[in-house]
Amino acid sequence: MKKYLVFSLLFAFLAVTTVQAQETWKTLSKISYKKQYDEMMGFEVDVPIFSKDIMALQGKEVVVQGYIIPVEEHDKQTSFVFSAFPYNMCFFCGNAGPETVMEVYTKNDVAIKFTSKPIKIKGVLQLNSGDINNLMYILNDAVRVKE
Repeated sequence: MKKYLVFSLLFAFLAVTTVQAQETWKTLSKISYKKQYDEMMGFEVDVPIFSKDIMALQGKEVVVQGYIIPVEEHDKQTSFVFSAFPYNMCFFCGNAGPETVMEVYTKNDVAIKFTSKPIKIKGVLQLNSGDINNLMYILNDAVRVKE
């Protein structure tokens, strides 16, 4: 009986984190843009306008499922781009919007092993609408969620 209860609780936890991970990207897609002249660039750029649902996630811990897009060629990553889609379909390949990627910085610089398979991570979401040198979503203190 105890084994069954433990198994049931573990299954319920995994199901909840899967739904949370899928819902996070869905929420992050609720975004619009406005054109604004950027002095440094010398032309108009798209500036994100975050919805109320997105604003509610600012500074909160979120769970996301996606794919590591490495910024350096290492087996283990402490900072990387995380995409809702595989590399060949991600924003940088022209097949998705900027709301489908985020910068990730791991907690205490603990590396996450690269894989081409989808993984779940959690961390604290930071919204960025003013610095064009960074992505609009930044996940700090990220750790891998074990399944």
